[in-house]
Amino acid sequence: MRFDVLTLFPGIFESFLGESLLKNAIETGLVQVNLHNIRDWASDRHGTVDDTPYGGGAGMVMKVDRVVPCVEDVRAAGTEPGRLILLTPQGRPLKQPLVEELALEKRILLLCGRYEGFDQRVVELLQPDEISLGDFVLNGGEVAAMAVIESVIRLLPGVLGDADSARYDSFSSGNRLLEEPQYTRPREYRGLEVPEILLSGNHGEVDRWRAEQRLRRTQERRPDLLGGCETEKNK
Repeated sequence: MRFDVLTLFPGIFESFLGESLLKNAIETGLVQVNLHNIRDWASDRHGTVDDTPYGGGAGMVMKVDRVVPCVEDVRAAGTEPGRLILLTPQGRPLKQPLVEELALEKRILLLCGRYEGFDQRVVELLQPDEISLGDFVLNGGEVAAMAVIESVIRLLPGVLGDADSARYDSFSSGNRLLEEPQYTRPREYRGLEVPEILLSGNHGEVDRWRAEQRLRRTQERRPDLLGGCETEKNK
């Protein structure tokens, strides 16, 4: 899987790319991440990439004649154009079914905005897939791009040590329930003990307990996710 990140601040990604599972995936060749500074496509000596909005108003707008050539050149540098994603609060929400769809791609380009966003002609000319992390606004698209990369690579074969880790995640395909509580050693800490059922060695009872806990937690915290999941407690 190849990611191309187009941003004004590539330095933000340096530590992100050098840690944990993503670092391992890059080193083993499962994932490739290329950073591209949009400012490199500026034609003036000041590296100008934004300007004041027509019609007035606060803030600055990223220039179409910088962004579009940047995307076109980056796309042309690969063997296939890839799927272009623009990170914006106006996009469709990033949910697990969409993540699973993205994990089937061979190449993804992540276009990160700043300031007041992009000249609308960027969208009209490039026709990107617009994606949002949620109903809130960030300073730019970089954190959202990281979230896309993190969520997608978990689904790539070989990235996780245990493939079941992704299969049973909350929100994964066919799973609309939140995960059950998890415990590890020590058995007792500050008066709180691990539930006895988890120490019983009875795998059938443990599975039943976990199913009940998943349903209960979802009912309490995210009842909007329930719909045909009541049968989980009967497994």
